Amino acid sequence: MYEIKKQIYLDFTKNQKSALCNYLRALVKKSPDLSAEGIWENFVSDEKYYLELNCSRFEFLADILEDEKFKSDTMKYLFECKKYYEYKEKQRPIIEANKEFEKKKRKFLQEVKMSKQPPTKKQLYYYDKLCKKYNLEKQELSSKLEARDIIDKIITEHAPNKKIVEEEEC
Repeated sequence: MYEIKKQIYLDFTKNQKSALCNYLRALVKKSPDLSAEGIWENFVSDEKYYLELNCSRFEFLADILEDEKFKSDTMKYLFECKKYYEYKEKQRPIIEANKEFEKKKRKFLQEVKMSKQPPTKKQLYYYDKLCKKYNLEKQELSSKLEARDIIDKIITEHAPNKKIVEEEEC
């Protein structure tokens, strides 16, 4: 798509070319079910309508909208945009799988890091309070990971019972 941009609209200014290409790319992205010809027809009809109202964002197209060279360049760009978005859509499952893999990898690395660090004062304090509350025997906590897992285990074992008792009382 970027190589095509260098070959088309050679007589436009940099800003005109950029604005037109961005707008066309947005049209392709907005309507993936339409063919390039259909998008071209919609673009031309919209531009003619807005030129008649004197409120077109592309006033420089007024004289060349029906020009065959302009149509040829635009169709090339529309075809490239369609190919780009179709390729991107086909790559979506791979990209999602990579994101999921990276997420699992970050979580694993975080747990490895936590397993090497001593538990925090907050974790020790919270663990102490939970042991007193539920009359549990204290264990020696060696890492942040172990503290997190034991605290989570205590909460999951005892918290659901508390909710059931509260519901029965109501």
